[in-house]
Amino acid sequence: MRNRFEKQLLRLNQEMIEMGSLCEEMITAASKIVATRDKELMADIQGMEEEINQKERDIERICLKLLMQQQPVATDLRVISAALKMVSDMERIGDQACDITGIIQKDAAVLNLKENTHLDKMAKATIDMVSRSIRSFIKQNLGLAREVIDQDDLVDELFKQVKKESITLIHEDPEKGEEYVAIVLIAKYFERIGDHASNIAEWVEFAITGEYKGGSL
Repeated sequence: MRNRFEKQLLRLNQEMIEMGSLCEEMITAASKIVATRDKELMADIQGMEEEINQKERDIERICLKLLMQQQPVATDLRVISAALKMVSDMERIGDQACDITGIIQKDAAVLNLKENTHLDKMAKATIDMVSRSIRSFIKQNLGLAREVIDQDDLVDELFKQVKKESITLIHEDPEKGEEYVAIVLIAKYFERIGDHASNIAEWVEFAITGEYKGGSL
């Protein structure tokens, strides 16, 4: 019975790896779309969102099957419960990558983002956070999870810089107000992706230690 349970846990890990990879791909594609307006990537990102939604359903089924059929011990129960919480954050990451794409499609005529280094830094930081948060779950690495949680402060600070600069630029050139508002919205979505990566890491911490510091369970 335990051998069968271990196999199902391995399958859960593999599905989590694949869903995490899709999240990374979507954020990477979204960041490229910001700079290039690549229409093929815009189409690709819609397909990736459907894949992520399907992965969420598949992982939920695996978790519920493990809970209902295998009667896991406390440590395994925490891992499965954490995975159920994590997939919700991962699905939201996919949604927000699509939201970034939607802003580019809507405001492409007024946007000039190629030189916005803070957005580029935010994109790279959030990709790294998502990658490492999933890796911390797969490896059950508490140190890595806590590094991701700490890294969220960097993304928050970058968002503040984008917002501050955009407000200043709106005052200097009101005619470009629509562009700068769109830039702030894009930055906000990257900031939210960082929040979700941090949430994932907090659930990894719960899976390992039994303590959840992100709020009420």
